[in-house]
Amino acid sequence: MKERPSFPAQLNRSSARPKVQAAPAAKTLSHGVGLDSSAVRLNMVARLSKQGVTDARIVAALQEIERHRFVDSALVNQAYEDTSLPIGLGQTISKPSVVARMAELLCHGVSGKLGRVLEIGTGCGYQAAVLSRLADEVYSIERLRGLHEKARENLRYLRVANLHLLFGDGMLGYAKGAPYAAIIAAAGGEAVPQAWIDQLAVGGRLVAPVLKGAGHGAQQALLVLDKTAQGVRQSVLESVHFVPLKSGVA
Repeated sequence: MKERPSFPAQLNRSSARPKVQAAPAAKTLSHGVGLDSSAVRLNMVARLSKQGVTDARIVAALQEIERHRFVDSALVNQAYEDTSLPIGLGQTISKPSVVARMAELLCHGVSGKLGRVLEIGTGCGYQAAVLSRLADEVYSIERLRGLHEKARENLRYLRVANLHLLFGDGMLGYAKGAPYAAIIAAAGGEAVPQAWIDQLAVGGRLVAPVLKGAGHGAQQALLVLDKTAQGVRQSVLESVHFVPLKSGVA
């Protein structure tokens, strides 16, 4: 099977750049928040590996990124359990297994790093941090200002020059950064917005939860969409549970 190109697709540096906020860097890196985060984190990744996470790039990213820094202090002892946790404003941080699963789907067929990636729904910033280790450049957009600011604070300890945090309506995507080698969404709606498909590069891949079924019986499932020169090819995978996709900002 022919490999999907990684599409570095660098922005035209001579053109006017949109004003985006890069995650701030810190001068020092502290370790642990009331627990031996390194050992507990490695145990979490080992469990995920036994469950089928085999991509060495993703294993390394999960080993490096400290999930406890992205959850509230009252929940820090649950940070390395395979569970979603509330992060405020009715939103959650995804299970580590779900983050790994979606990342593996994005990276499938791509050797080396992804090119430019768009993340819909920054949340607390954990998945964005993981993606920053897998891609050349990441644009992450959040519609809730409170979470956008929280993600900036959570990411302060990392040196992530290739991660750009945006405040805006994720349903519109971010056309100024297109085309994207990959798009990933942390919220699910009835269908994939056309703007996302338009901003995906030919040969690129989109992974997002979507509703299947109708009415009260509708459930979310993971959708993989590949954009080809002939059109789009979609595959519906396992059931998942994400917060609903909404338009506008708040």
